[in-house]
Amino acid sequence: MEPIIQISLDLTNKEEALEFAAVAVAAGVDWLEAGTPLILAEGLHGIRALRAAFPDVPIVADLKTMDGAGLEAEMMFKAGANYVVVMGQAHDASIIEQVKMAKKYNGKVMCDVMLCPDKPKRAREAQDLGVDIIIVHTGFDERNMIPGLSPLDDLQPVLDAVTIPVQAVGGLSIDQAIETIRLGAEIVVFGAPLVISGTEFKPADPNFEPIIRDIVERVKNPKKGE
Repeated sequence: MEPIIQISLDLTNKEEALEFAAVAVAAGVDWLEAGTPLILAEGLHGIRALRAAFPDVPIVADLKTMDGAGLEAEMMFKAGANYVVVMGQAHDASIIEQVKMAKKYNGKVMCDVMLCPDKPKRAREAQDLGVDIIIVHTGFDERNMIPGLSPLDDLQPVLDAVTIPVQAVGGLSIDQAIETIRLGAEIVVFGAPLVISGTEFKPADPNFEPIIRDIVERVKNPKKGE
C-alpha cells in the first residue's frame, strides 16, 4: 500500500494556507491538515476555504480536543473536514463523543497519544472506543526543549498494540519518514521545521515547491536512487 503524505498547514492566515496547499496538492501530497495555528487564527472559515478550493482532497482538522469533543467535531465535519483529532489524554467520554459525530457525518477520528504515560495502552483503548487512526506525535515544544526526540522513539510499540492505521508526526526528516513507513506507519506528516519554519508559522523557504516535490518523490519511491 502506497504511503499517505499529509502536509501540516501550520500557518496563521487562510490565504497563505491556500497558496501553500495548492502547491502541495499539485506536487502529489495526499492529505491537507488544517494545523492548530490555522484553526485558531481562521476557525471554521479556514476549513470551509480549504474545502471549497480542494473539494476532493481529504482534510484533517487538528483540533487537539480535550473536552467538548462532540460539538467541536460536529462543527468541523459540517464545515468540510474529513478527519478530526482528539487527544489520548482526554477522557474516554470525549473520544466516544467524537466517534459518535464521525459516524453521524461520515467522518473519521484520529487519536493523538502525545504525552500519554503508556502510549501503546492508550492507543489500544482508543481503538476499542472506535477511533480510526492513531497518531504517534512528538510535540513541537517537547522536541525543541529536548533535541533528538522523534516519533520513531515511540512508534514500534504503538504499531504492535493496534490493528488500525498509525500516523507518525513531529519534526520528521524525509529519511525518518521513510523509516516510519518501513516499520509500518501508513501516514506521515510533514510540517516544522522541514516545510514550515520552526521559529514562526511561515513557510520554511519561500521557494517551497521543490522541497515538497522532493518529499513526495522520495517517500513514494524510497528505493529509487539506492
